[in-house]
Amino acid sequence: MSLYTFRQGFGGKSACNSPCATNWPLLKAEASDQASDNYTIITRDDGGKQWAYKGKPLYTFAKDQKAGDITGDGFLNGAWHLAQP
Repeated sequence: MSLYTFRQGFGGKSACNSPCATNWPLLKAEASDQASDNYTIITRDDGGKQWAYKGKPLYTFAKDQKAGDITGDGFLNGAWHLAQP
């Protein structure tokens, strides 16, 4: 599934919690995952672990139905963007 970043999430801090996370599920990191290159693992306010790219937390979009869908790109007046290397 496509990955997204949120304009308000940066510096290793997730700004999408509670109701927001229902529509924008986080890209969860497992305890055994290892960060590398520009990919890091951040700790969320609830103690969960989440992947980030260049300091921006990564999410999927609940309305994307199949691989390659990018319906969340530009959502909420451009607050959500397709993650780009």
